[in-house]
Amino acid sequence: MDAYDEGSNARHRPDAPDGSPPEGPASTGSAPDSSPSTDREPPGQEPAAQDFSGHEPPVQEPPVQEPAPETPTPTPTPTGIAALPLRYQIAAALALAVVAVTACVHLGMVFLHVAPSNTVTKQHGRAIDEWIYPEFEQNWKLFAPNPLQQNIDVQVRAQVRTADDGISETGWYDLSALDGAAIDGNLLPSHTQQNELRRAWDFYIGTHDNENRPAGLRGDLSERYLRRIVVLRLERERAGGGGAVVERVQVRSRTTDVQPPKWSEEQVSDKPVLRELPWWTVPEEDVTNARTTEASAR
Repeated sequence: MDAYDEGSNARHRPDAPDGSPPEGPASTGSAPDSSPSTDREPPGQEPAAQDFSGHEPPVQEPPVQEPAPETPTPTPTPTGIAALPLRYQIAAALALAVVAVTACVHLGMVFLHVAPSNTVTKQHGRAIDEWIYPEFEQNWKLFAPNPLQQNIDVQVRAQVRTADDGISETGWYDLSALDGAAIDGNLLPSHTQQNELRRAWDFYIGTHDNENRPAGLRGDLSERYLRRIVVLRLERERAGGGGAVVERVQVRSRTTDVQPPKWSEEQVSDKPVLRELPWWTVPEEDVTNARTTEASAR
């Protein structure tokens, strides 16, 4: 083999033992690139793997962490009215509405009753009085400059028809003393025991003059109210014995001044003052109502 190829003036280097072309610059006559290669890796670092298919290797993304499942919030159990069925809720709502309206009306009536005279009380004074008297009457004597300084006992006696169709007269029953005995030692006495009889007597005195004549439109009402109370008390005490029927009653008051303390120089009389009312005929309906009320109380 000749050292020079006839078809080329370029000098060929000896072939490698395995027949591969020799390393070095191309034999096309172009000068070798003398610039340093920028593709070389720094010493001590392995070259990155290359994808000869012309695509960049896929980038491996970090695994996505799934969120922890949310714990379901427990539904609160309804309580009170909300726990009732719908029809009972409606009934309860209506009952509360009635109570609220009644309370507002009562407070308004009491306010108009104790308020100074105004246009509303002048036009609707009768309706206000019918609502207030006698159960809700207001008494401000506790705050007066000179509070009450008397003990007033309300007493009653009766003419009764006995079981053998005879007529007899009972002695005086001290109703105030009976109420006082029921209250004595009772930590929670009822409003009836404390005030019913006393307020009934005050109601009567306020609507009658000293001759026991009615002084206003409420005179007859106060008389009927006081009479029914004493008939009920006589029925409770079994006046005249078993089977007796109360036909007439007479009420009186026994007023005694409260004695001043020892250090006071005030002088008051200790003699009781009596005020007797005329005999009242008891209607049959009062006796029936008294017995019905007493039977239901037992």
